[in-house]
Amino acid sequence: MQRHGSGGSAVIRFRAAGLILLLAHLVLVGWLTLRPLDVMWVTAANLEPLAGIKADLAMGPVEAARRIGEGLLLLAPLGVLLPMAGGRLDVSPWASLARTVLAGALVSLGIELLQTAVPGRVVDVDALLLNTAGVALAHLAVVPAWRGRLRRRHGLGRGQRVGVLRDDVSQGATPRIPRVGIAP
Repeated sequence: MQRHGSGGSAVIRFRAAGLILLLAHLVLVGWLTLRPLDVMWVTAANLEPLAGIKADLAMGPVEAARRIGEGLLLLAPLGVLLPMAGGRLDVSPWASLARTVLAGALVSLGIELLQTAVPGRVVDVDALLLNTAGVALAHLAVVPAWRGRLRRRHGLGRGQRVGVLRDDVSQGATPRIPRVGIAP
């Protein structure tokens, strides 16, 4: 039998905060990336991986750092907010990283595809790569240490759940309910 202990409400609050922050971040990203730009001309779509990054590096170190940093930081909070919204401490670190990076890549791909319909915006495969790398780096920098700290705070080992206690008492046989016939 499972029952929720005192940590159950903390997990719910934690997940709710994660979902609210995640939605707020996605709204901000949508506003930044999907509003039309008022430009005289638009560059061609960049479908060659790393071509835009090479062009940024050719502009000098300061401009390259600014442009590449913007690409890395745009979706980086998803690397922390997605696991936070999930609220699980007992997940494999590699599975969590893979799920988070895949979700970040899909969000970035969705943004790039939606930008094709927005005036002044074009598809850039390097933005997809940089956004996905930013999600992965943020996840690796924060989430493993954060989960370990929460496990230690709640006195849990790996594989145990927060807010769930197990009774060692045997429950016996599962009760059976007799079938009810059709009324005349």
